[in-house]
Amino acid sequence: MEKEPPANDRHSPEDFLHLIQRQARGKLKVYLGSSAGVGKTYSMLVEGNRLRQRGVDVVIGYVEPHDRPETTAQIDKLEIIPPRVTLYHGIEIREMDLDALLERKPTVALVDEFAHTNSPGSRNQKRYEDVAEMIEAGISVITTLNVQHLESLYNVIEAATGIKVKERIPDSVVAQAEQIINIDLPAEDLIERLKAGKIYALDRVEQAMGNFFTETNLTRLREITFSEVANFLDRRQRLLKPDSNKPSSMSKVMVAISSQGPHPETLLRKTARLANQLNAEWYVVYVRTDKEAPNKILAETHCRLTDTLEIAQKMGGTVLILKSNDIVAALTSFTREYGITQVVMGKSNPRKGWRRFSPSFVDRLSVNLPGVDIILS
Repeated sequence: MEKEPPANDRHSPEDFLHLIQRQARGKLKVYLGSSAGVGKTYSMLVEGNRLRQRGVDVVIGYVEPHDRPETTAQIDKLEIIPPRVTLYHGIEIREMDLDALLERKPTVALVDEFAHTNSPGSRNQKRYEDVAEMIEAGISVITTLNVQHLESLYNVIEAATGIKVKERIPDSVVAQAEQIINIDLPAEDLIERLKAGKIYALDRVEQAMGNFFTETNLTRLREITFSEVANFLDRRQRLLKPDSNKPSSMSKVMVAISSQGPHPETLLRKTARLANQLNAEWYVVYVRTDKEAPNKILAETHCRLTDTLEIAQKMGGTVLILKSNDIVAALTSFTREYGITQVVMGKSNPRKGWRRFSPSFVDRLSVNLPGVDIILS
């Protein structure tokens, strides 16, 4: 039998009902877990049924029962909005029918797999973008998410588990949730559920245990989930304090981007995590010299830089392009004008054939900015 979340993780239907009745715009609630099989979908459906019993208009926008009997049993009494079925290269694909949900306009929609990538031809590329439309239309959404899909954790998850997560969601999207509930299950219990065929079909168990579902991986993911939920809740509490006490009024983070760095996305994720921990605004600054004018650099370099700046915006950073032939002076002026307290920069590594910012460059910036923390990553 699938376990319900621990008592301290339970929130009554009345809690969320109070939130969704406060204003016309919809609310977001996220059931966050360390991995598949901990009970996120089950918990979401249980809450949906409890809200329905309270007279709330609840529908299933999309759910993946994964042939789990306990989860499937929770679906029976809930109205289901039929999925949109399309063919892609001869393969039948089922997607959440956003238009049907907007037309039906329930009070609450249950939407599984928040980080899901929609099939080609969909109005939005990602399911979280569909959810944003629903919330804007006044529909409150309860959804599910595994911690490894958070954008800022991509490199952390890869280092911890060796897995490169393809489907990712900006942390800023999740941070907008009114409630984030950690659905926790110890690694030992999760492995027992896996062996019993309660997560994947039995013919997939051995492969899963040899790859992702190791006790080491699951324990580390559990620790990361606890940490992320604590960070989200801490940030929410600090945002509720008077303006004079907000860390965001004291801390501002800037990351300096170079066109020469090999892995700028890693630098962005580290900066985003630092800014989230400080509850600080963060800026992404690229100083364009005459030598790096769009018509003077390689098309590949220009495209890579453009992609980096677009990723930064999606992650919640404010992107600025400064034009100057003196990069140190430009960054110094920006840092002083905007009250930046932490500057993040990538290290150079001539032996590997790439440069970001040289030691002499960093030394000059340090002299210009006493009292500002310069972090080389």
